[in-house]
Amino acid sequence: MAPEESTSLRSETAPSPTSAPSGPAPGLTRAKGLLAVLMPVGIVLAALNLRPAITSLGSLLEEVRDGLGMNGTLAGLLTSVPPFCFAVFGSLAPRLSRRFGSGTVVCGGMVAITAGLIIRPFTGSTPGFLAATALTLAGIAVSNVLMPVVVKNWFPDRVGSMTGLYSMALAVGTSLAAAVTVPLNDALGGGWQGGLAIWAALGAVAVLPWAVLSRQGRAAERESAANPAPAGPGDALRVTRSRTAWSLACFFGLQSTAAYITMGWMPQIFRDAGISAGTAGVLLAVTMALGIPLAFVIPRVAIRLPQQGPVVVVLGLCGLGGYLGLALAPAGGAWIWAFLIGISNCAFPLALTMVGLRARTGPGVVKLSAFAQSTGYLISIPGPLLVGVLNDATGGWGIPILFMACLMVPQIIVGTLAGRNRTIEDEHLAKAA
Repeated sequence: MAPEESTSLRSETAPSPTSAPSGPAPGLTRAKGLLAVLMPVGIVLAALNLRPAITSLGSLLEEVRDGLGMNGTLAGLLTSVPPFCFAVFGSLAPRLSRRFGSGTVVCGGMVAITAGLIIRPFTGSTPGFLAATALTLAGIAVSNVLMPVVVKNWFPDRVGSMTGLYSMALAVGTSLAAAVTVPLNDALGGGWQGGLAIWAALGAVAVLPWAVLSRQGRAAERESAANPAPAGPGDALRVTRSRTAWSLACFFGLQSTAAYITMGWMPQIFRDAGISAGTAGVLLAVTMALGIPLAFVIPRVAIRLPQQGPVVVVLGLCGLGGYLGLALAPAGGAWIWAFLIGISNCAFPLALTMVGLRARTGPGVVKLSAFAQSTGYLISIPGPLLVGVLNDATGGWGIPILFMACLMVPQIIVGTLAGRNRTIEDEHLAKAA
């Protein structure tokens, strides 16, 4: 399926000219054959690797805490490492992409994920565990930022469907790791090292197509550099001066806070309510698995709406209901709360879709994606840590869960602002005028 040559697929554009995506780079539109086939495969395999490192740890967090001697606050710090690394390393992605090419950077990200997952379980100390986790998360971070850029460049007329495909694969990897890490760990002899290390195999598989895409992509990018496109507003804009960019960054940060609290702490919340470790892992898997169908549906719905605020509100209300139920009856209504929180967590593919809709030039998407994700992940850092601190201080989960529920209110507000039908380029031109 080539980026532009496939005429059998209906074009997907935003509902107004201001949100219509721009075309890909000239060299990329002429890529055919193996490169055109491998690109969707590479996107799917990369997406499958962007969450197992996190949800596999959530399923075995109690065992890891016992094995490394962590208290609740330190475990909370561990759950805050993902957004911190995503913010720090994600901010480097645009610069790395300009220097080495997006394909090469994503390939390097897959290598880092694989290496970190192999090393992490066998370091034997908390600092070593954190360092190997940071290596894995660095690979995830640069890939996180560049995936919307890859989709925008290669599939400019199908941003909704390709973002949905990418988000579905991400949800599959997330839920699969949550569901099978405990059974796999038991099959490998117990402990916790095997259950974490086995996910390195998935990363190794993803390296293969991206190694080819890296070589082929560099040739296409050299061709693009030899025939550069005319400069546009995206090249000169300062994304930090855009209200839309800040709204989207805050929305991204708050939905990330909810997602990483869920992935890091929800299995433990269920286990402390008397639910077995295996069932708690399955409940987290159900929460994440809802993203598989919804991650494909939500971007396709959102891209057809003049504003995405209504979708933001529905997802936020589901999260509010799920967290309140989790605080009142964690075991009695466990499946209902997992279902509602799973729907709410689909704010992630919505945020990715809005990155493509709120910028209409290639440089604009790169800048907006890096800014929204890096700033958003910085915003999300305190959340998982604070949940651990509150749990230690109160001896229970009531206050931490109410804190999680309260975060849904500002998420709805800033998400509605980010969903307004405008682009950062238009804001830049309006201020310049």
